Parts: sequence; structure tokens; C-alpha cells
Amino acid sequence: MKRNFLKATLASVALACVGIAPLAHAQDKGPIAISMPTKSSARWIADGANMVKYFKEKGYKTDLQYADDDIPNQLAQIENMVTKGSKVLVIAAIDGSTLSDVLQKAADKGVKVIAYDRLIKGSKNVDYYATFDNFQVGVLQAQSIEKALDLKGGKGPFNIELFGGSPDDNNAFFFYNGALSVLKPYIDSGKLVVRSKQMGMEKVGTLRWDGAVAQARMDNLLSAYYTKDRV
Repeated sequence: MKRNFLKATLASVALACVGIAPLAHAQDKGPIAISMPTKSSARWIADGANMVKYFKEKGYKTDLQYADDDIPNQLAQIENMVTKGSKVLVIAAIDGSTLSDVLQKAADKGVKVIAYDRLIKGSKNVDYYATFDNFQVGVLQAQSIEKALDLKGGKGPFNIELFGGSPDDNNAFFFYNGALSVLKPYIDSGKLVVRSKQMGMEKVGTLRWDGAVAQARMDNLLSAYYTKDRV
């Protein structure tokens, strides 16, 4: 699935490049600017490297930058990319609702914009959105739990606590809803028990997908609800 997702993204960039005037020499192509949110996750490092490799093979210059999960830093990087003359922006946004001003500057210069993986909201200046079936990802995650616990076979009850992705990432809601489409019937029937009663993204979301934040919440849940029982 991930490989197909990346291929779809690269295909979208290729479509965006159609809007760039044909140039005779490879060294004149681009540049294509790639704005990634962070290096704290191996997937973003791999995605950035794969894009650079693909575009260079096609003869395009690239400008890959990581924003360290800092919104002002990403905004400054994107603005600098536009100023330097990038023809295409591929953006995996830290917060998809914060980019409207800088994307207007990009549009004013005729820059094509591709939202990569994470939806960019509140701007009309997004030409393409390359992603995958986020709801189905949540379904698959939940089905792995369903299979491991043999819930279909009637096993249970089991304790479970729910964790969601970052509330400022639109994908996190699709992941959560996909997972709950599988798990909620077992929760309603008592086969899965949420001791904390904490459900819904407003309660289970993990800002910036930060593992330390999730760990702190898990520690609190264990102390409050699982002094003797397992989760």
C-alpha cells in the first residue's frame, strides 16, 4: 500500500510539472521543492529521499527541507522556496490549516502546490492532493487487534485503551473512525472494555504524533485504572 501511495504522489507531481514550460536541458528543470514536517519519523526521511531520487532521475533539481515539527519554521521554509523560484511545492504539512498566506504567495508566482499525505485546509491554492485510503488504514489496524484477540471467535472480555493521532492532522480522524468501525461493536457488547471511558479524538488524540505524549497519557491511565488489572 505504501509503495502505491508514493507512486500516486509522484504521478501527481508529474502532472503538476506539465504546467511548467518545456525546457531543453535537464539542468533547467525545476526546481521542485519538498517540505517535510520532521525527521523524527523514519517514514518522512524515506519519503523525502525517495522523492529526491525519483525527480533527479527525471532531470529535475530538488530542494528538500524538514521543519522539525515547528509550524513557523515550515512557513519560513516554504516562503523561501517560493522566493528562490521553485516551480512545484510538495508539502506534507505540520498543520494543514496554517498555510493559506504562504500558498497565496506561491499562487501569485504560478507555483503548483501538491498536498502530500496530509490535507491542506482553508486554501484554494492547492492543485493536487496525494494520499491513500486513510479510513481503510484504520480498519486494517483494528482488524489486526480483532484477529490477535480472536474477537470474532467470541473471546473476551479484554481491556483496551484508545490512542489517536494528532488532532491537527486530518488523516488522524480517518484512522480513528476506520478503527472504531471495527472495534466499537465489540466495545458496545462488552468484549472490549475501555476502563477510562475515554473515547473520541478530543480525548484520545496525540498532538504532533508525539510518542512521549502518548507514553505520558498511558502512564496516567495505568495509574488511574489498572493498578491490578492488565490492559
